[in-house]
Amino acid sequence: MKNKRYNKYRVTRREMLSSSALSAAGVMLGGSALSAKAQALKSASKAKSVIQVFLWGGMSHTDTWDPKPNAGYDWTGQFDKEIPTNVDGITLSTLFPKLALQADKYSLIRSMTHRVNGHETAAYLMQTGHAPGERLAYPCIGAVFSLMKGYDAGYKGLIPPYVVLTRPQGRFSESGFLGAKYKPFATGGDPNAERFEVEGVVARGISDQRQKGRRQLLSNLNSLSKAMPENSLIKSSRVAEASAYELILGEGKDVFDLSLEDKQLRAEYGKHTFGQDCLVARRLVEAGVPYTTINYPGGWDTHSNHFSTMNKQCPQLDQGLARLLQDLDERGLLESTIVWCCGEFGRSPKVDWQPPWNGGRNHYGNCFSVLVAGGGFKGGMLVGKSSEKGEEPVERPVYPVDLLGSIYTLAGIDRYAKLPHPMGLDAQVLPQGDKIKSGGLLEEIM
Repeated sequence: MKNKRYNKYRVTRREMLSSSALSAAGVMLGGSALSAKAQALKSASKAKSVIQVFLWGGMSHTDTWDPKPNAGYDWTGQFDKEIPTNVDGITLSTLFPKLALQADKYSLIRSMTHRVNGHETAAYLMQTGHAPGERLAYPCIGAVFSLMKGYDAGYKGLIPPYVVLTRPQGRFSESGFLGAKYKPFATGGDPNAERFEVEGVVARGISDQRQKGRRQLLSNLNSLSKAMPENSLIKSSRVAEASAYELILGEGKDVFDLSLEDKQLRAEYGKHTFGQDCLVARRLVEAGVPYTTINYPGGWDTHSNHFSTMNKQCPQLDQGLARLLQDLDERGLLESTIVWCCGEFGRSPKVDWQPPWNGGRNHYGNCFSVLVAGGGFKGGMLVGKSSEKGEEPVERPVYPVDLLGSIYTLAGIDRYAKLPHPMGLDAQVLPQGDKIKSGGLLEEIM
């Protein structure tokens, strides 16, 4: 059994001064200077790919990764038990037996906070690090990776550098002011279906043989290309066509073809949409795609039917995510792949038994949990601590800029880098200044 539990965040006077820590309860950081360790982490960055599992709608933290079994029925409902993991001192809800066996591979942040309770505003804050309501609409982390790690940075993959499985979440514009070039490629379809019909790649009811026939017919009819083979525009068109068909009929298409996977492995991921989403995400990592987002099918907006939804979805989340971490590790990919999993906020620790909710949990941005793994994040550790009933962070508050900044740093991206605004306005990846709430990078698990 490993004993790496982290539940204290002690800062010496010297460390506090050097990091410009201005508040013991949350800390407002200014300036762009990196600590010596952060500089070293950026220089030795390991992460080549990121998989974000976005639990949109907000998953309850106290029913999952920060259980409070002794809080009382009005707080726990039916989830009044916890189970140990393979790391001493870390427990999970009984709904996560498979993740309990993989706890040495991930760390849990139990003191995530931003105090925003609106879906759109909280999702924007969690994925951009910028406060909603500013005059600029900033790009989310996936779009920043598309800019910094995509085609502009020498990416040569057939599959776009930022992929969403399977549909955009729709809470805000992912690309922000960067524009359509940096929007995600949303696959559509269902990877758990008999055939994963990826939009623009796999056409419903059209076999590969028929696609090849169509391509040949198009070529036969393209008399202009034959008449002007050396024309620069014609040459460019042929290159674009070849790339498109390589995605539709070649190696690009194969990445999404789960029939090429072992049937037993597919079953271990779970024969449900989320489990197969996780398997596709692993294949995208193998293909070199820098950033993949899994938008959890169905969401976690459990104002009502909370406990029945949790009993259905948590086992699927447990199965797919645990197998993803194990699979990445077995293939030697976890070391270079960051996996992070959370929603835009958590759920109210106290159950709302009143009509019309009848046993639901509401939006809660005061305190919630995040799972991080791989790519330079250590496993088997806890960051921060919530209060007795999960209402507030009581140790090491972690803010969106801390989480996103840590991911950027491990990927070798300057978290204060300038972003190209179309009107030349001053914009950077993450905000900085003495008004930004921050507890600092997650150096204790990096």
